[in-house]
Amino acid sequence: MGQAAKPARTLVIAGIPDGLLQEDVMADILTIHFQKSKNNGGDVEKVIYPTPRKGVAYVTFEDQEVAESVLRKDEHRLEDRRLSRYYPLKVTRYCENVFSSVTSVLNVSVFKDQFVLKDLVEELKKKSTALSFGPLQSNGHISVQGSFPAMKSLRDFLLLKAKSLSEKNRREGSESHQRPRRRLQQRRLSTEKSDSVQDADGAKQMVVLDTDTYHYMKSFSPQTFLVNGDVVISDITDGDVTTVYIESAGSRSDAGQVVRVKKKIEDRSIKLHNVLRKERISFEKHTRDEKKRYERVCRSLKSYHPSVLIIPYDTHMDVVGTSSEVFEFTKAVSSKVQSLFQSR
Repeated sequence: MGQAAKPARTLVIAGIPDGLLQEDVMADILTIHFQKSKNNGGDVEKVIYPTPRKGVAYVTFEDQEVAESVLRKDEHRLEDRRLSRYYPLKVTRYCENVFSSVTSVLNVSVFKDQFVLKDLVEELKKKSTALSFGPLQSNGHISVQGSFPAMKSLRDFLLLKAKSLSEKNRREGSESHQRPRRRLQQRRLSTEKSDSVQDADGAKQMVVLDTDTYHYMKSFSPQTFLVNGDVVISDITDGDVTTVYIESAGSRSDAGQVVRVKKKIEDRSIKLHNVLRKERISFEKHTRDEKKRYERVCRSLKSYHPSVLIIPYDTHMDVVGTSSEVFEFTKAVSSKVQSLFQSR
């Protein structure tokens, strides 16, 4: 059996004390920790430390089973004679992007006149090996699950395929009417010119974003969505995915400006995908009073962690930010809530 892909053997380690020791010494301490059997460890292939995220390292194991075993350990304490005390570590799966999995339902029935849908789905599976496909339904719908970037690549592939079909149909239609009457030809050219102006005036672009990333951008990068009166931005949220529409507002609007706004949004979202992570605080096992206590604690601690985004739901609360920021915030919340429960 071949070795598992590197991301499957890599874990994210947060909570590392920053600045106490030289970086190579800290990397050595981490290697020793994750090699010890008492920590469910094993052979370590590589330790990346430091990283762009303060207090965070990436540890890659020789064997995926070791990585899974390390994840199953309830508590990791970084201890070494070179450290004055132990430090609790947060160990999570490596994720190249912020949110590991989203689910979407594709409607491929729009291609039924050009393709055998089963063959099209097989092509999509070969093209998008990182995605998991459900069974093709009789109405042409199919459920797809996987990382957001992989889902976005699939969407771009389908849009490109649809565009190529549209161009092909347009060419075929043009060839079948090569010799129209002169008056009809002049009228058609006039109509096409009118349509092209209308398309330019009503230029519309679309950006598909992870919903939590979109909320984070709205909260911490509002300037990304600042536009003048010539451009209008709207959004539609469907679960894990938010579609942002950028379009010209009037007859004198610059279509190029719409494209520039789209690029600005895309560039910012890509940067955030590379640094953000999400932690979920579940309320399912808590009473209503305990849930309110969690909410109060989160609000009281928010000012000490200004770079995290808290998204409340009925059953849980999502905390979005960089690995180190999310770890420090959730650790502070847990400690505060426990002290409140013990004082009752």
